[in-house]
Amino acid sequence: MPAAALFPLPTRSTSEKAVVRDLPYRPVEKHPLPAGRPREWYISHNRRLKAMRLAIALLDSGVYTPQQARNEKIRSTAELIGVHPPSDTTCHMVRALMKYAR
Repeated sequence: MPAAALFPLPTRSTSEKAVVRDLPYRPVEKHPLPAGRPREWYISHNRRLKAMRLAIALLDSGVYTPQQARNEKIRSTAELIGVHPPSDTTCHMVRALMKYAR
C-alpha cells in the first residue's frame, strides 16, 4: 500500500488561509546530553544540530543546492523557524550538508 494512502495529506483550502499538513512522523524524544565531555564537544554538537535543522528547512522551502543557500538566505530561514541567527561557520556547515543531501 502506498504511503499516501496511509498518511493522506490535505490539499490547499479554497479560502485565503492555507491548510496545515499533518506530518507522517513524530518528533524524536529529547534526552539530556551526556555529562563529562569537553565544552568544545557540546558547542560542536549543538552547531551540527542547528545546521541540520536549517538544511532541512531550506530543502523544504525549495533551496536545493549550496549555491542557492547564501548566508542571508540561511539567516532569514533561521528567523523563520525560530532559531538564533547562525554564525558564518554554521552557514558553511549548512551548505556542506546540502552538498551531500542530493
